[in-house]
Amino acid sequence: MDPFLAGIIGIVLFFALLVLRMPIAFAMALVGFAGFGYLVSPSASLNMVVKEIYSTFTSYSLSVIAMFVWMGFLAFYSGIGTSLYVFAYRLIGHLPGGLAIATQAACAVFGAICGSNTATAATMGAIALPEMKKYKYDNSLATASVAAGGGLGVLIPPSVIFIVYGMATEQSVGALFMAGIIPGILLTLLYMAVIYLLTFHNRSLGPPGEKSGLREKLNALRRGLFEVLVIFFLSIGGLFAGWFTPTEAGAVGAAGVLGIALIERRLNWENFKKSLLDTTRTTAMIMFMVAGAVIFGRFMAISRVPFELAEWAGELSLPPFIVMVIILLIYLVLGCFIDALALVLLTIPIFYPVAVNILGYDPIWFGVIIVMVVAMGVITPPVGMNVYIIKGVAPDVPLEVIFKGIWPFLAAIIICLALLIAFPQIATFLPEILR
Repeated sequence: MDPFLAGIIGIVLFFALLVLRMPIAFAMALVGFAGFGYLVSPSASLNMVVKEIYSTFTSYSLSVIAMFVWMGFLAFYSGIGTSLYVFAYRLIGHLPGGLAIATQAACAVFGAICGSNTATAATMGAIALPEMKKYKYDNSLATASVAAGGGLGVLIPPSVIFIVYGMATEQSVGALFMAGIIPGILLTLLYMAVIYLLTFHNRSLGPPGEKSGLREKLNALRRGLFEVLVIFFLSIGGLFAGWFTPTEAGAVGAAGVLGIALIERRLNWENFKKSLLDTTRTTAMIMFMVAGAVIFGRFMAISRVPFELAEWAGELSLPPFIVMVIILLIYLVLGCFIDALALVLLTIPIFYPVAVNILGYDPIWFGVIIVMVVAMGVITPPVGMNVYIIKGVAPDVPLEVIFKGIWPFLAAIIICLALLIAFPQIATFLPEILR
């Protein structure tokens, strides 16, 4: 059989296994193992699988994932997210839709020490939704705003998705982190603008909260923002300054969160054990996905599907940005059905060569674009991981009500993507300074 045809059949079989509800990591590994074995030999395929799984789980560079994941779970279980929300609420909670706007600010800052969209959505959902319910916020706006805000956790550094993308494409994790800062702030402001416009014309959607005095604001600033800024500048700032490697930066950040939590007596023994257990589970899941994606990528490489696709894209008489729009539409469709991390790992071997080698786009910029699409994927039906997390936090709100409120936030992401395509410097400005 022609290798290209075998590759296409492999992709179809992969999606068939997903429909049958096989775990994504196992589906990628199984198809990759079978396809490589068919095109080369069963013994070569077995040797390849053993080597790649061992290499993944013993990789020092991938240990950065465990450090930043633990940093996020420590922040989650120590209640730092509560302090952030109180600070944002005291500052802008009195505006129309102020509680939902404050949630976006809190999500952005919490994402700066977390790096996970699920942890950000779960934390802010548990804190913000009861407050918005108390002030009679529209259920659709309240839940959708938290689900969308959780996606900021994958864009604002540190970000697990950026780490995985950097390892898969051999790009600087520090440069990717720096590239995500301005787009993350831009998307946060667009989310805030969406909420303000919706509630300004219809205040019943998000009635203003109570106005706080100067003393309350200063106390909230001291308790909510100062400690997060210390952790962020110690960890991420040290990475940018060249003091730490990414793994060391993650370890310093985790130690900083743990130190603050212990000094302020925010973390008991039970929650400390939970943070370790959740970190182990999440890291193992990510590692298995990375190993499965590498195995699947080996199969894709010898099938020549990525290279044929790259040649086809290069022969199209279309401007590069039109081809990029087509790629983004494919990502948008796939993001409706595939988990965010799996989507990145699965598609990098296919679309990265097209975007960078054929279309000539900056690999750091393309990484930001991919993460932006991931932020879209975590709130789009039918998968929409963040939506299901918010459903778990607010079981009384029907799923369709949450999805109904998502569309204005999707529009904000599309606007942000359009700005990044029109003005790539939004993402590349800071990394160029780093270089």
